[in-house]
Amino acid sequence: MYKGDGEGLNTLQTQTHRLLQSLLDIQNQTGDSAEFLEHIKVDLFPDAVYVFTPNGKIMSLPRGATVVDFAYAVHTDVGNRCVAARINQVIEPLRTVLKSGDVVEIITSSHARPNPVWLSFVRSGKARSEIRHYLKTMNLEDTVRLGHRLLNQALEADDLTLESMSNEAWDRLMKDTQVSSREELLSDIGAGRRVAPVVARRVLMALGRSDARVDQATQGPNGPRAPIVVTGCEGMSVQRAPCCLPIPGDAIIGYVRKGSGLVVHTAECETARKAIRKEPDRWTDVTWDDNIERAFDVNVDLQVLNEKGALAIVAATFSDMGANITNLTMSDETVNRKLLHFTVQVTDRIHLARILMALRRQECVERVARVKGKNFVKTRNLVPSAGSSGSPQ
Repeated sequence: MYKGDGEGLNTLQTQTHRLLQSLLDIQNQTGDSAEFLEHIKVDLFPDAVYVFTPNGKIMSLPRGATVVDFAYAVHTDVGNRCVAARINQVIEPLRTVLKSGDVVEIITSSHARPNPVWLSFVRSGKARSEIRHYLKTMNLEDTVRLGHRLLNQALEADDLTLESMSNEAWDRLMKDTQVSSREELLSDIGAGRRVAPVVARRVLMALGRSDARVDQATQGPNGPRAPIVVTGCEGMSVQRAPCCLPIPGDAIIGYVRKGSGLVVHTAECETARKAIRKEPDRWTDVTWDDNIERAFDVNVDLQVLNEKGALAIVAATFSDMGANITNLTMSDETVNRKLLHFTVQVTDRIHLARILMALRRQECVERVARVKGKNFVKTRNLVPSAGSSGSPQ
């Protein structure tokens, strides 16, 4: 009937008639089979893209879908561990938008896990729900572990541990704090919704030791209280404060912020010092783990001569010293000078010191300094290089 005039057809048949007539028109106007197929896909499925696995399996995804969407379409575990993709034999980042006909191979890592940033660019409902589920589950586990450590630390002043508590004592504690499980109580502490020293007092009451004293003092009956050990891999329950961006090697202190878990500041951070005076019960001793194997973002300001190749020299120095550049902005200081603002990844304070020393040796670099926090300092606060006057820090 599709070659006829369409008389006497019902609604469905009419739609089919129009579709087939459109296909005939496209076929008559197109001599290339691949082009004909592309036109058909656009007409039939305007809101979808079709990509291939390395084995030739076709995957249908929403238009605008990214590598992460494809990874979760393959399998949830693949999505949770994806780090990049090989698209048409070319390595591409996770936020790359896919096109129909792309051949996609996901690259995974056993240490990878979903990032909250992914929610800003995924398009499929499956990817979005899987990411949220993972983050919610992992965040609960992270906060429970952190809450356990914080509460045990608060109990050390009275020579107690959670492991020594009986089931009866736990039941009394949960009833007193109005929670339904141990995990809920520990998660509340780790997320900052409850303060560990206050809960520690409840523990003593549950144990019938209401006369015992638990506070934030750094000294217990057995000596100094052990600090919380920070590895940098705790997940969302432990964060570096943006006001000072501490790195391993810096002296640090921790603040249990409500709803955010443990926030780590440098010991000399002015923001932290002000907050300690207001909420002393929310602060705790922390220290870096001795075996940290990840890199941390740090801000570095440089004043360089505005001459040919200066930026290339600085970038090469960072690379030679094993520092990955994650962000760069620049501004004019004077006609002959540029102020460069770098965010680079370093392993610790010693690594950063070596990088700054290497930068100061470059003739085009006049001043260089680490900048703690989001906002870069003005030129007058920068540390002079070896060829300038002033004392380095």
